[in-house]
Amino acid sequence: MSGFWREKKVVVTGGAGFLGKRVVNLLKEKGARKIIVPVEGKYDLRSLKDCREVVKHADIIIHLAAKVGGIGLNMEKPGELFYDNLLMGIQLIDEARKANVKKFVAIGTICCYPKFTPVPFNENELWNGYPEETNAPYGLAKKMLLVQAQAYRKQYGFNAIFLLPVNLYGPGDNFNPNSSHVIPALVKKFYDAKINREKHVVLWGTGKATREFLYVEDAARGIVMAAEKYNKSEPVNIGAGFEISIKKLAELINKHMRFTGKMVWDKTKPDGQPRRCLNVSRAKKEFGFTAKMKFEEGIKRTIEYYKNTVTK
Repeated sequence: MSGFWREKKVVVTGGAGFLGKRVVNLLKEKGARKIIVPVEGKYDLRSLKDCREVVKHADIIIHLAAKVGGIGLNMEKPGELFYDNLLMGIQLIDEARKANVKKFVAIGTICCYPKFTPVPFNENELWNGYPEETNAPYGLAKKMLLVQAQAYRKQYGFNAIFLLPVNLYGPGDNFNPNSSHVIPALVKKFYDAKINREKHVVLWGTGKATREFLYVEDAARGIVMAAEKYNKSEPVNIGAGFEISIKKLAELINKHMRFTGKMVWDKTKPDGQPRRCLNVSRAKKEFGFTAKMKFEEGIKRTIEYYKNTVTK
């Protein structure tokens, strides 16, 4: 337990979500006794009035709330993803500054990086190009929170930090095919194909693109460590520091799902960004974070969670 959290009032937006639940639980384990989670339905963070209400009397705000999804949702609703994420973030940061909040933890995304970034992605490369087109509106909306955090630190002395997590996965993920990211989408696709005894599954793209993934428990730990220990303007990657091709990922998921049909790649669908892998040295240096979960073990736990959920 850390005495750092004991008397602080912590607001966790998105605290009832996939990542947020883990962050809230970890804060409790560390001794936090005053945790506020703005409930969706009661608060709309696109509303200035609601943002003003949420930040009242807070010591630390961890802003996890976001409108997110995979390539499909990004292509279908780029305007909503840009507007909602930008509006939530800029209003919360501004109201937090006005309310004299001691620290604001803004959560960005690997989608902030340019489409063609040297691998592994270093934080200094953030401004060396335009993001991958399919998720640029979402990525740029999040990236503006970094600009705001740095500007507010310079002008007002406001302690805002900006973290860049890779794609998360794990038990409790979003398995809705209309909005899910690649791991839960593949888990559901292979499971359905096996149950329905289909002869093949159709997968998007060529399978050549690479991605990095971070287990949700590791992500929560990294965010809480940064919230406690990091107080600088430079953005920080939060990841596991490895990459795997979508083809190899599909094969790994299928290995544990044991679907015996074929994998068919629909090359008319986009791959998204060609490669994604983070340089994670800054997080280790600044606040001691390294990922712990082995990737295959995390995949096994995610698959078992999904099987248990759909059979209940």
